[in-house]
Amino acid sequence: MTVQANRKRLSTGLTVTSKVFVRSRNGGALKIVREHYLRNDIPCYSSACTHCQEIVKPDANGNLPRFILSANPAKTTDGKPHYVILDTNIVLHAIDILESTQCFYDVIVPQTVLEEVKNRSFPIYQRLRNLVKSEDKRFVVFHNEYNEGTYVTREKNESINDRNDRAIREVVSWYQKHLPAIEMILVCNDADSKAKAAKENLNVKTLVEYLDCLPNGEDLKELIPADFSSFEGKKGEDEVTFPEYYSNARIMAGIKNGTLYQGVLNISSYNYLQGEVNVSAFKKPLLIQGSRNLNRAFNSDSVIVELLPKDKWKEPSTTIIEEETIGVNDNPDDGGEDNGNVAASEGVVSDKERLLLAQEAMKTTKGSTEEKRLQPTAKVVGIARRSWRYYVGQIAPTSVSQEDSGNSAKNCFVILMDKTLPKIRIRTRKAKEYLGQRIVVVVDSWPSDSKYPNGHFVRALGEVESAEAETEALLLEHDVEYRPFSKNVLDCLPKEGDNWVVPDIANTDDTQLQKRVDLRDKLVCSIDPPNCVDIDDALHAQKLPNGNYEVGVHIADVTHFVKAGTALDQEGASRGTSVYLVDKRIDMLPMLLGTNLCSLKPFVDRFAFSVIWEVDEDANIVNVKFMKSIIKSRQAFSYEQAQLRIDDPNQNDDLTNSMRILLKLSKKLKQKRLDAGALNLASPEVKVHMDSETSDPQEVEIKKLLETNSLVEEFMLFANISVARKIYDAYPQTAMLRRHAAPPATNFETLNDMLNVRKNGLSISTESSKALADSLDRCVDHNDPYFNTLIRIMSTRCMMAAEYFPSGSYGYPEFRHYGLAVDIYTHFTSPIRRYCDVVAHRQLAGAIGYENLDLSHRDKNKMEMIVRNINKRHRNAQFAGRASIEYYVGQVMRSNEAEHEGYVIKSFNNGIVVLVPKFGVEGLIKLETMGDVNSANYDEDKYELTFTDLNGNKRTVGVFDKVKVDVKSVKDEVSGKRKVQLMLK
Repeated sequence: MTVQANRKRLSTGLTVTSKVFVRSRNGGALKIVREHYLRNDIPCYSSACTHCQEIVKPDANGNLPRFILSANPAKTTDGKPHYVILDTNIVLHAIDILESTQCFYDVIVPQTVLEEVKNRSFPIYQRLRNLVKSEDKRFVVFHNEYNEGTYVTREKNESINDRNDRAIREVVSWYQKHLPAIEMILVCNDADSKAKAAKENLNVKTLVEYLDCLPNGEDLKELIPADFSSFEGKKGEDEVTFPEYYSNARIMAGIKNGTLYQGVLNISSYNYLQGEVNVSAFKKPLLIQGSRNLNRAFNSDSVIVELLPKDKWKEPSTTIIEEETIGVNDNPDDGGEDNGNVAASEGVVSDKERLLLAQEAMKTTKGSTEEKRLQPTAKVVGIARRSWRYYVGQIAPTSVSQEDSGNSAKNCFVILMDKTLPKIRIRTRKAKEYLGQRIVVVVDSWPSDSKYPNGHFVRALGEVESAEAETEALLLEHDVEYRPFSKNVLDCLPKEGDNWVVPDIANTDDTQLQKRVDLRDKLVCSIDPPNCVDIDDALHAQKLPNGNYEVGVHIADVTHFVKAGTALDQEGASRGTSVYLVDKRIDMLPMLLGTNLCSLKPFVDRFAFSVIWEVDEDANIVNVKFMKSIIKSRQAFSYEQAQLRIDDPNQNDDLTNSMRILLKLSKKLKQKRLDAGALNLASPEVKVHMDSETSDPQEVEIKKLLETNSLVEEFMLFANISVARKIYDAYPQTAMLRRHAAPPATNFETLNDMLNVRKNGLSISTESSKALADSLDRCVDHNDPYFNTLIRIMSTRCMMAAEYFPSGSYGYPEFRHYGLAVDIYTHFTSPIRRYCDVVAHRQLAGAIGYENLDLSHRDKNKMEMIVRNINKRHRNAQFAGRASIEYYVGQVMRSNEAEHEGYVIKSFNNGIVVLVPKFGVEGLIKLETMGDVNSANYDEDKYELTFTDLNGNKRTVGVFDKVKVDVKSVKDEVSGKRKVQLMLK
């Protein structure tokens, strides 16, 4: 039995209440009296309240509480400024929404709610405490249990839950009287408490109703589950599984009858809940939004998708959504096979995910602009092929309990370096030991009743941010084979090793050597980047008596040493390409070949494969010859050295004049390509300078291109085109070629719309490569010389990727290389570092009758397998190289924080992406770092974001705007990845 005593005010000004408990034990009565002290100076924490600011007293440390509730809070659709007061069930079941940057600002959390949440879910309690600590969200805890005006006693026969609900309603009532100018909204999903609050004339709304009264409420309420109206007393209501995949029979039938489609899933790098799948049946990619529709698919998986009804087609998201910020405090012991606990219902999408996707949910064809942006939507119904591989990441500290003894295996999360991928749950005894280290994991499964995939630990790479661990991590992340070459591979090299020399062909019985043409009398030289050791191309030129010119391109004869079918060849075919990082090179072939035996070093005899033309004064081909040869380079120039020699009027030797002929002809070749419609695109290429002694990165600079760069490029293109024609004539079904498809007009829709809106009607034409090239030339801003380069960079990203293919896979019109504006093309000029060129060399040797072509290069199926691998390896090598530059640029910026010019290249409703030309890097700048989230307005039609900046000024930034940014290097505490961070000035 409990007896509640009357309140009594003490001389100190405090009020004390007494609770009298009468407990019966062993036949005797025990009276217990508990005193509870109440205060009248607990503040409301509103900066609009001068009364509380006057009466508040400092704490024991002399600190005054901070009044962070805004004096001008956000308004509802009826124009009333409001504060939100939360009920316990909202915190427990909608914590993701509370953490969102889209709504729930100026929130009052009654102490009663905080204590209930702590008792029922400690992880959610911690997340709520983090919200209170974050001043951006303006969450405050109001200690109603110690406030004289809000404390309520438990009535006779009243349950604890009912008493607590009444205490929360009392807080609402108190605030309504205390701050009459600001509307108080109690958000509560308990039907009984909501009814009582309404009887007490309190403004109470369910979560759906509250979201509905926000300016974007129509979108928001569509994403709330229908059964979200009440959580109380319903255990496991949020335990929903992903849809099961269709059976193989259903998938095969669906693909055959055209109701299902197969393609590769590409997850947005800015929104992990959005992906696209390109299928030939649609002009635009199929859009896939939300966890349920993505249905456990990883980025780069080959997926089976089913089209959604046309009334559900949507525009792509304009919201930045990062998985690492949404699920950072998820419990690794939830959502596994043991309990099947996954994200909230209605599509396995958390409340926070729903909220962040809300603005895209209801987009329809209301106008021409929306109609243009609308994309067909689909859902994943099967996985044709997983892209699972070794993944690199670090253990999430929030998933490791500090109290764990380490004696038993515990679940924890691994945050992957690739932010398009979900966390992976692993089980390990050494979670604490691996904290702060890069670790390698693999995915084992992703059950339909688990929010996250399950995997296991493979090995640790080392401390996060150490150069060795980060380099190995990026190689693993991009699936680059970097292990040392095996003994079987090395045994294929000449026994003489470094001492090998070209045999004397005049005194040899080798019939193949006798077929070689001796070109050692030619004035051959190489022009390469500084310090190049794997020299695979050289050139010569001379004027002929008839007034024409003889021009030769000589390529290292790698296939003399790399015979088809050997272990060396198989290793080269597997690796596909060399990978160039800032601090090292991962060779496709052993170093002995690349830097010695095959390298066209000066002053020594070397085997080569030569293409020699006779051209007229206008660089038109009179005839062309292909031959295996022996050459002796006269000099190895860097681009700059060659340029200086050509430009020096005092240099008139034969070798210099030879290079001048090459330069003159290269300019004519380039002009002819441009006249035919070749594209002059751009990419923000940078070079990182390393300290010669410590190998530490020192500075970053944009690569400077000289005329000699173009000289070499033009003759390499010239050779590749000629070789492509020759091997296609000889092997029309299996010739190793490279194509570049014309981009669909839809690829340029967004860029053209940006130009039209932001740059007074400028546009890019896509009818042909010539039209595109001409329109790019017209995209100029006379006030900003960099603008044209910026447009070329952005246009590059709208292009299709070039690909290798065997000639029998396409009809001749589809061979065309759109970017180079040629009808046929291959790669022949870099066999030391590309396997495609190795195959082209063998096919050219077969075409000229030098040697028989191996069966593997005459079989269409085998060639399909080769090109599939080298396309993948080529793409991975590019990404690895860029990642290496990004890492080292980040290292350079650790001690070089500075202000630089940047250009906005993307805009979202909660951030912008800025490119900094000086470093060739781009970075995401989130809205919360730029200014007031509540004041922001995103105009999707104008691609501009308007907000109140940190200085209180109204500001608008849009695509193509030149902006000032602070550039510095920061470590991402979630993924452990160091990156360049940009801050808008």
